[in-house]
Amino acid sequence: MHRIEAAFDQLKRNGGKGFIPFITAGDPDVDTTMKLLVQLSKSGATVIELGVPFSDPMADGPVIQRASERALTHGFGLTEIFAATAKARATIDTPIVLFSYFNPLLQYGLELLGREARAAGIDGMLVTDLTPEESGEFAAVLKLNALDLIFLVAPTSTDERLRLITDHASGFVYAVSRAGVTGARENLSNEAELLVSRVRKFSNLPVAVGFGLSSAEQVAETLRYADAAVVGSAIVAQIEKLSGDPDLVEKIGQFARQLIRAPG
Repeated sequence: MHRIEAAFDQLKRNGGKGFIPFITAGDPDVDTTMKLLVQLSKSGATVIELGVPFSDPMADGPVIQRASERALTHGFGLTEIFAATAKARATIDTPIVLFSYFNPLLQYGLELLGREARAAGIDGMLVTDLTPEESGEFAAVLKLNALDLIFLVAPTSTDERLRLITDHASGFVYAVSRAGVTGARENLSNEAELLVSRVRKFSNLPVAVGFGLSSAEQVAETLRYADAAVVGSAIVAQIEKLSGDPDLVEKIGQFARQLIRAPG
């Protein structure tokens, strides 16, 4: 059983729901990334999404765009990401998923990517601009290295599209709560709940909902119908706000724990 499957299986047995924090690798630096992986694991993360910094992140809002820019100024790339995850993996069992655009992965070399990702303790990959129709070679490399391939689904996805995507997915399905780019929102629409119920017609995989979640109240509301809640921009914004603070890692851990603390 892969680590992602095992994590969700344990949640199900315990009657729990999942929390998936996102951080951008290399922001603010490689050592802090490693420490944040460990801290988020200790703070209750079910899975951790680790964003690969990219120069043209079209699906990301300004908060994550700035984080990518900061990471890239340090010359941070996949080699450094694998080094950081390998160090963190020595002390944590929480699954780690790379969240990336396809170009950096392709440039690295897919076969090398698969081998090194597995060796570094990566458990899966979510490639925002890779469609199921174009994923054959990449999926084969991941399968060879026991890595899950996670896909995004959106409220605009047709049932036919949902069937195609879920047929190619493993680990979990990432349901985008709304159309548009990443970023915290004050209010959530009911589109996400409808989307989750539609996905479940075609797949038994866990369904995680993200894009826009920024508070404990929103996380709790999402977990009423989803298997896991993903929080990205709100955490990355806190990292930006705490830049230079010697207690950044501990404070991010506190922020994460507040997000999964049931309100009321």
